[in-house]
Amino acid sequence: MTWTVAPEPYDSPDARALWRAYYTEVSDRWYLLHEGRRTDPDELEREIAAADGSDLAPPRGQLLIARYGGEPAGSAGVRLLDAATAELKRVFLLPGMRGRGGAGRLVAAAEDAARALGAAELILDTRSDLVEARTLYARLGYTETDRHNDDPYAEHWFRKKLG
Repeated sequence: MTWTVAPEPYDSPDARALWRAYYTEVSDRWYLLHEGRRTDPDELEREIAAADGSDLAPPRGQLLIARYGGEPAGSAGVRLLDAATAELKRVFLLPGMRGRGGAGRLVAAAEDAARALGAAELILDTRSDLVEARTLYARLGYTETDRHNDDPYAEHWFRKKLG
């Protein structure tokens, strides 16, 4: 089986399904850790609908879909914050696809997409409980930095200069 990573519209059926899987996982992880329960279904639907991904559409963004053996397996997006800075968003692999090298390919493709948008630097935020994400970003050369946004769920901020 092989990996492919390619741009895709943020509202394609595969992109929507991956967004739902991503949001469900990170939301459930947060609620289970902090409140001992899964995300309320009504809240989940509201939040998924509210963040439609249109900020990851050209000309100021790009959503990428990873496929493993032709099947949708993950996503990553970038969006320009200013002329030189892009933000990495929605890096996600379906649980059954993890450990097969897809995350590194997704992030590398997102870095290429950010460069194509004109960015010289890529920034991101994540949470403390997303240990796998923090490990991935450090392995890929991202440096932990001071806070760069006011996201109430963000606990760690990273950046990487794009050569």
